[in-house]
Amino acid sequence: MNKISIIGTGSVGSTIAYSLAIMGMASEIVMIDINSEKALGEALDIRQGTPFCSPCSIYAGSYVDAEDSDIVILTSGIARKPGQSRLELAQTNVNITKSIIPEITRHAPNATYIIVSNPVDILTYTFHKFSDLPENRIIGSGTILDTARLRARLSEYYNISQSNVHAYVFGEHGDSSFIPWSVANISNVPILECDKLITTPGIEKPKLDFVDIEQYVRKSGGRVIARKGATFYAVSISVCHICKCLLGGVDTTMTVSSMMHGEYGIDDVCLSTLNLVGDDGIRGKVNVPLTDEEVAKLRLSADTLKDVIKNLEI
Repeated sequence: MNKISIIGTGSVGSTIAYSLAIMGMASEIVMIDINSEKALGEALDIRQGTPFCSPCSIYAGSYVDAEDSDIVILTSGIARKPGQSRLELAQTNVNITKSIIPEITRHAPNATYIIVSNPVDILTYTFHKFSDLPENRIIGSGTILDTARLRARLSEYYNISQSNVHAYVFGEHGDSSFIPWSVANISNVPILECDKLITTPGIEKPKLDFVDIEQYVRKSGGRVIARKGATFYAVSISVCHICKCLLGGVDTTMTVSSMMHGEYGIDDVCLSTLNLVGDDGIRGKVNVPLTDEEVAKLRLSADTLKDVIKNLEI
C-alpha cells in the first residue's frame, strides 16, 4: 500500500499522476491544487480509466488528505515560458514553495519529498532551508531528465538500447549543466573509444560531436516548449523512476539534486551529482572520479546557482 500526493495539477503533475496509475505504483494518489476544479477534473479523468489498471484510489484533496503519504511530489509554480530561463522563475516560485512547505509538512512529516518545479535546484535548496525535514528525504529531480535525454541521444548515435548507455549530466538543471565524458561508457566501453570498438555491420555511425550533444541536451527543454508550449512526458517518466526506486527497496544510482557538503570542494548549494536513492530517500553519494576540468565545470555550476541564491529572499 503506497500513498503518493502530488501538489500542482498542471501538465506535469497530472501526467505524473496518470503515469503512476498506469504503472500501478501507488494504491492511493492525492491531487492537490489551488485550482480545486482543475484538480477534481484531472483526478476524475484518470480515475475513470483505472478499471483497466492495477487497483488505485485517485482523488482531488487538500493538504490534510496528504496525511500518511509515503511520497509527496511538488510540481506547483509558474511554468517556464518560451525563451525564458529556469532561473528567471526563481523568486516567484521560491515564494510559492515557501508558502506550501509548512502546510504540507505539517500533514505529511514522514514523507520523502521530490521537488520538480523550476528552478529545481533553487527550490530544493529552499526546501532544505525552510523545512525541518531530514536532508535525505528532500530530493530535487535535478538532472535526471537531462541524463535521460543524453542517454536517448547516445543510443540513437550507436543504434543500441538505452539501457546499455551509462552517461550522466551533472550540475544545475539548466544552462550551466555539463556532461562528465570521462565516466561515460556504452557497455563498459569508454565513450572516447566507442567509434573504433563498437561496430555494427551495415550501419554507418555519424562522428560523435560532444559539443553538439551537450547543446542538444541543454536546449531540449526550450525546443519542446517552443514547439508545443510545455514539457511534461519525459519529466513525468523520470519522476516516476525516482518513485519506483524509493519504493523498491534496492538502492539505485541517479543524478538527482541534493545538498552538497564539501564533495568536489562544493558546499551549501543543491545540484546534481550521482546519488544513491533507496527506501529511505537519498542514502549517500557516489563521488565518481572527475577530471580537473570537469570538477571546475561542476564548481562553476555551483557558483552560478549561488549567485542567484544571493539575490533571493529565502
